[in-house]
Amino acid sequence: MQIFLIILGILLINLTIIGHEWGHYFFAKSFGIKVNEFALGMGPTVFKVKKGETVFSLRALPLGGFCAMEGEDETSNDPRAFETKKPWQKIIVVAMGAIINLILGVLITFIVLSQSSHFASRTISKFDESAISVQYGLQAGDEILKVNNTPIFTFKDIVFEFSVNKDSQFDIKVKRNGEIIDLKDVKFNKVEGQNGKSVAKLDFYVRPIEKTFFSLISQTFLDTVSTIQTVWLGMVGLITGRISFKEMSGPIGIASAIGQATSEGLKISFLAALNGLLSLVAMITINLGVFNLLPLPALDGGRLVFLFFELITRKKISSKYEGWIHALGFLLFILLMIIISYSDIMRLLGRG
Repeated sequence: MQIFLIILGILLINLTIIGHEWGHYFFAKSFGIKVNEFALGMGPTVFKVKKGETVFSLRALPLGGFCAMEGEDETSNDPRAFETKKPWQKIIVVAMGAIINLILGVLITFIVLSQSSHFASRTISKFDESAISVQYGLQAGDEILKVNNTPIFTFKDIVFEFSVNKDSQFDIKVKRNGEIIDLKDVKFNKVEGQNGKSVAKLDFYVRPIEKTFFSLISQTFLDTVSTIQTVWLGMVGLITGRISFKEMSGPIGIASAIGQATSEGLKISFLAALNGLLSLVAMITINLGVFNLLPLPALDGGRLVFLFFELITRKKISSKYEGWIHALGFLLFILLMIIISYSDIMRLLGRG
């Protein structure tokens, strides 16, 4: 059963990649742009078939995919080339890959949450008997708005902040009886986390939110926003050193996470394992969408920077120079994936 779930997880992750590239493909064709190849993966071609003017291929390396449009990275005399289209059309084509990922994330989140009998709020209901946070001002009925200046949309945001905090001491903004109160240096007990490091232990429970159609829609939206924020904070944390580079995962790490999620879920039930897998896929597809919108070379966000420059100034940067910039970015991206994959392998061997 676990093998089935692992295979399903890999297929679903590939579906998020296909969805991303399909977003580019669909709108490119809608605007009359010639698409030369639609590929899943990178590297040498394993399988390909040509339909119409487009080659659909499967590549050897499971590292994303691409939708190669005529005149996207080079000068082309073809009247249907990407570079001949209006800036706003090109912006839509480039942006829709990431947008499709975010939409998929919302849909998967809705599917998972629709099976819940209730949702976790951000309002404290009671404390553990050993709770020490009450000594620093927290009270039952407090609605948590911010933790260390991080907005709290759902209970998941609280869990994230506790998982990355190193000293188990927090500044917490709460809403109490309609009044906003700032609590400084609220302390919690420490426990050993899954990675062997000490982390702060939540010593309170939160009130449940009754499941209705409107609360399901609201919670789906808030959960998606929470996931986007978690992805963004993770990236910022890597830059600032708050989160270790070793905690990043590539394809190998993701496969390991799928195995772990299904294994833990099956201890409860098949449905729990499936929902755990879907939650992980939702996180990955939202991560893919947010990451691709970053203004970095070789990413969709990097291309959007050039396109918005063209839209605002009415001047186009040479496709040749832009292509060089994206090619350099792509090489750096491949180098990053090699380093991350090495870290994944060392972690699996117990050396990282």
